Amino acid sequence: MTDGAGLVLRRSVGPATGLVLSRPDRGNALTPALLDDLLTAIGSADRNRPLVVSGAGKAFSSGGDILGFLAHAGDPEALAAHGRTLVDGLNDVILALQAFPAPVLAAVNGPLTGGSLGLALAADRIIMADTAFVQPWYAAMGFAPDGGWTALLPARIGSARTHAWIAGNDRLDAATCLAMGVCDRVCSASDFASAMETEARTLASADTATLQASRRLLRPAEADLRAELEAERTAFLDCLLRPETIARMRAFAASGRTAKEAG
Repeated sequence: MTDGAGLVLRRSVGPATGLVLSRPDRGNALTPALLDDLLTAIGSADRNRPLVVSGAGKAFSSGGDILGFLAHAGDPEALAAHGRTLVDGLNDVILALQAFPAPVLAAVNGPLTGGSLGLALAADRIIMADTAFVQPWYAAMGFAPDGGWTALLPARIGSARTHAWIAGNDRLDAATCLAMGVCDRVCSASDFASAMETEARTLASADTATLQASRRLLRPAEADLRAELEAERTAFLDCLLRPETIARMRAFAASGRTAKEAG
């Protein structure tokens, strides 16, 4: 069953509430409106049922919408305001997912780039389709990393490997992500829907108090994570306003790769 209209759809995934990013024509690229809808959906979800976050169409999410940044590129104040709103919205969603009392599953059904990785890193478990990949794009675009690339990812793979990944802008397939510890399970794209439901049932059967204690003991405290995410936002805005970054975004959009990167 699927409910809702707009940028985030709600559906049942076995015993879980599924939240589906729904901008498939743009690779589910993040905008302030989409993040607002996602935050609202998280806040109104049944807090006794697991959450499953996935994307509509071929992609999970292609990160911040480049065309959204370019729409404000002629006015530094407007560009800064748009960037601040976008990253603040992403940070709020990450914090809300980490604080959600029931288990959270990130179901990476397709390509995942840029700050959208934070939607997965905030989950208790991450599964990827074997056709999915993860790619930073920061060094190619001139952005500073956001979405928990520095605040959350090093806990999974280490600081040196995180930096090397960002520097090389490597596109890592699902099998490589599993081997590195970026995700917890890879399954075939044809079986992905059933795998999501199986994972949701496993999480629904887990003792919630145990998972909450594990989060509390292993993850940074909310205040510490918030401070690290805010540091990411500051660095992102500093880089966003540079002429070099704007030129890289314009070249990227002109190349036609914006749409292609989602599939």
